[in-house]
Amino acid sequence: MAEQALSERSPEELAEVRVVRRRPESQLWQPLTAGAESEFRVDLERLRFAPAFSRLADVTQVVNADSTNSVVHNRLSHSIKVTALARALAVGVREIAAPEDVARWGGLDHVVAQAGAVAHDLGHPPFGHNGERTLDRLAREDFGLADGFEGNAQTFRILTELEVHGNGVDGLNLTAASRAAVLKYPWGRLHVPTPHPATWNDPPRGANAGAYGSGAAKFNAYVLDLTEMIALIESFALPPGRQTLECNVMDLADDIAYSLHDLEDFHRSGVLQFSPISGEFRAWLADIREWAEMPQERLNRLWRQPGAGLERMRRNAAEKDGWVYDDEVFREAVEVIGRELVDGVLVMPYDGSRSADSIISDFIGRWIDNFSSAVVMNPDPGCAREPVVTVKPLEWHQIQVLKFVHQYFVLHRPDLAMVQRGQSLILAELVHTFDEWLSDRFDAMRAPRRLLELVELAEQGYHRVREQHPEWLDGHTQDSEIARMARGRGVIDFVAGLSDSQALGYAGRLGPGSGILWASGVL
Repeated sequence: MAEQALSERSPEELAEVRVVRRRPESQLWQPLTAGAESEFRVDLERLRFAPAFSRLADVTQVVNADSTNSVVHNRLSHSIKVTALARALAVGVREIAAPEDVARWGGLDHVVAQAGAVAHDLGHPPFGHNGERTLDRLAREDFGLADGFEGNAQTFRILTELEVHGNGVDGLNLTAASRAAVLKYPWGRLHVPTPHPATWNDPPRGANAGAYGSGAAKFNAYVLDLTEMIALIESFALPPGRQTLECNVMDLADDIAYSLHDLEDFHRSGVLQFSPISGEFRAWLADIREWAEMPQERLNRLWRQPGAGLERMRRNAAEKDGWVYDDEVFREAVEVIGRELVDGVLVMPYDGSRSADSIISDFIGRWIDNFSSAVVMNPDPGCAREPVVTVKPLEWHQIQVLKFVHQYFVLHRPDLAMVQRGQSLILAELVHTFDEWLSDRFDAMRAPRRLLELVELAEQGYHRVREQHPEWLDGHTQDSEIARMARGRGVIDFVAGLSDSQALGYAGRLGPGSGILWASGVL
């Protein structure tokens, strides 16, 4: 996919663009006169004090705190660690990159990178990615919302529409730079840009079709919020499908944190067992050539046979990430991770002792330093999947192998799947119950006030889209269709904004036989 020319604006013009906010008195894009540093710090503190950020303390990363005797990461602790990494990476890039390269990609400020990291998981619903998949299915099947639900799009909607700050402004009224710092996937599910990234010969990461077979699996704006996203992209004059540098840095920091901290959680919980993981690594390394020559159909049939998982992951990386993938480097990454993680950490079962804590802590610290020191900037990426800011090839392969261990030996566990099935049922019940409540013409106005407001806000948004971009509604422009979509988006927004405990509590209070009447907080 050919990329447009990068911006040639002066540093002064670029700085003015980056500190633009949406002003309440006119709702127009206007520059501010204060210094960028102070404006970005206002953004950072505004995000940290937002209720949506506090909620993340009770939103699942992979499992909730009650699932294990060990302390596990939640979305808040994960976001705090990503924030620290993002700052370190941004500072590192500024030290190694040519100033002119940084400028032509829109600038790089470590405070903006921190703001993007603080905000990046605000859109996660109760029960993490499992909740995300469930709400996506319900949004499509029950309400006809073609763009369903997506955590990154929900984050952008929270920042620009749903969260409040003061009077007369939708969202948190952040600067353009901070809003753009969460646009990991700067396109809609089915619309914008044209041609859509899902149709490109070389689509960027996340743009491939999702489980429903249409549009992009990952995206950053629902049709209600596409206008806002388009304005941001145009203000930075970035090529189609490209992130700002601060967003790129945040995305890399998120990848690094994900590759390490979930492994730490499940080692402490006793879930990561030495024998099966060691068997996987040793089986693949013992027969590299045989695995490489094995027909795909036979490999698929082997499923959990030791070595088969790594080979499937290797083939997927080779197919999708040819810009960096290398057979020899992959083999070296498997050897190093096998030596450092499997034989160096997992060989000794975690027993809660100080020495056990020291071993896993030392491993996590050394590898964070390793990845942080391997950051590089490529100002002229060769394909849409190749980021401008990344890490060296060996470290890139090591991150993929570490993520594989978590995905293959944790996320595929039947006991986790059973818990997640139960969580999905809870979310489905909440969505259906609130939908039925709003359908009750005698009792609808006693529904939670925020739910009613969110439905009204969505209906206003769909009417605005019908007036300005009716093509985004794919023919669903009748008043009755808009009302149904608005109710769906409002219900999904409401349920997605709950914490894990709130979702469980609401399900209990809405179910038969609940003895709870008064609880802290308001509906």
